[in-house]
Amino acid sequence: MTILHVPDMSCGHCKAAIEKAVGGVDSAARLSFDMGARTVAVESAAPLDAILAALKSQGYAATTA
Repeated sequence: MTILHVPDMSCGHCKAAIEKAVGGVDSAARLSFDMGARTVAVESAAPLDAILAALKSQGYAATTA
């Protein structure tokens, strides 16, 4: 599991956009959100670089927490 810090994540729309972006890379990925901490726990077989690129393409700069 990888914990990502997504500083621009603030609402349900953000959550949906992140789910869609990661799902486009790995449809079997499991995500767990902590909106208060602005973090996303990601369980995925996809390379981290691909996940980060997908998030960036949706306007979410994410870093490992």
